[in-house]
Amino acid sequence: MFVEKINEKIILVGTSHISEESVNLVKNTIIEENPDCVGVELCEQRFNALKNKKKWENMSIPTVVKDGKTYLLLINIILSNYQKKLGTEFGVAPGTEMLKAVELAENLGKEIVLVDRNIQTTFKRSWDYMSLKEKFKFIFYIFYGFFEEIDEEMIESLKDKDVLNEVLNELSEKIPNIKKALIDERDEYIALKILEKYREGKKIVVVIGAGHLDGVKNIIEENLIKETFTPNRKTELEKTTKKRSKAKIIAYTIPILFVSLVIYGVYSRGVSFTLNILIAWTLINGTLSALGVVLAFGHPFSVLTALAAAPITSLNPALAAGWFAGLMEAKMRTPKVKDFEDLSKLERVRDYWKNNITRILLVVAFANVGSMIGTFIALPYLLSLF
Repeated sequence: MFVEKINEKIILVGTSHISEESVNLVKNTIIEENPDCVGVELCEQRFNALKNKKKWENMSIPTVVKDGKTYLLLINIILSNYQKKLGTEFGVAPGTEMLKAVELAENLGKEIVLVDRNIQTTFKRSWDYMSLKEKFKFIFYIFYGFFEEIDEEMIESLKDKDVLNEVLNELSEKIPNIKKALIDERDEYIALKILEKYREGKKIVVVIGAGHLDGVKNIIEENLIKETFTPNRKTELEKTTKKRSKAKIIAYTIPILFVSLVIYGVYSRGVSFTLNILIAWTLINGTLSALGVVLAFGHPFSVLTALAAAPITSLNPALAAGWFAGLMEAKMRTPKVKDFEDLSKLERVRDYWKNNITRILLVVAFANVGSMIGTFIALPYLLSLF
């Protein structure tokens, strides 16, 4: 935990997010510096989540599924609970120092500046940067790494550190492609938001995780020396990437290849042979997607939905079997108030299969994975029939 005074108008406070000392450091610095505005390492979404104790009540699960944000929400829940678990061990709720900064700013009549990039954008850009292999490693690490027991040695090693960024740093070592979005880009974005206020002539105290301190400090100093501040760069960092990944190329190649096989089958082997191709595609793809829903403990109707949808959605890059299975799961097992309240109490892997909300998310994810595996099994099999 440190205070870095870059100049008379920019003061950075690096915290560990779950430390009582961090809370006191934030309070003392704001009072001593008496800035025009107080910045916190939060985006609007995370800010509302910290401020609103009933943040889950307004969440529409069907909308999350339809918008394709299932994986983002699941990762958010896991990360949030992991940080809360660490906070329990340290005796300080995660984000307490951020709330203290906001509370002080409000009481003193200071402007509050949310300096972090939207977390959905960060995860979306991270996801786009990853290769298919890295995405599987990421999912495995999220489900395995974040449920290990927290022992005394681990607690000692995390004291006086930015806990969440320590975790993200470890994750980026295993999957290098996500470091750019999770850490480097966020450092730059935070620095640019701070420089905006500096350019307005305002004095700002910014509360950020200690893991971001050096990166943000270096970018600010470089911009001040070279006078290279470019507002357009911040806008670029707020966009989700549009690059066409190998996965998307494959997604568009699959329907072309399948339709070509069907047409070729009709003209070279006849209608009966082609019908067998269609049946094989439907059974392999649909069965494996349905099996994914079974593994997620989905409702029988959700299983049947995946069975019927997967052979069709696999041929349309804009659709996914998991969306339909997830919507059916949400209809058959509509989440209750208790499910929303229990989202912050999921500590073990099996808890995610018992909560109606996270089970819907798992149904979506597993149905999609099953359909994808089915596609890569079915296509080679169909080719072998010719």
